[in-house]
Amino acid sequence: MLPPPEIVRVSQTRIACDGASDIPGGAALGHPRVWLQIDEHGYIDCGYCDRRFVLIGGPADGADHSRLPDISEGASPQ
Repeated sequence: MLPPPEIVRVSQTRIACDGASDIPGGAALGHPRVWLQIDEHGYIDCGYCDRRFVLIGGPADGADHSRLPDISEGASPQ
């Protein structure tokens, strides 16, 4: 299994991803904004861009992410 292409550590369990919030030039390069809910696993993957959002201090924080399965359930369009 390969690790996710990008891991973003977050402090909240509900986060939004548009795939371009940190890219200069912004939304034209991203995807539709989706809201993601981190569950008891401590992480969630964006179904569009494969970014993995990891809850700081959660069970997946500091884990070997190449061994964790993709979890993209919970993604909902804005």
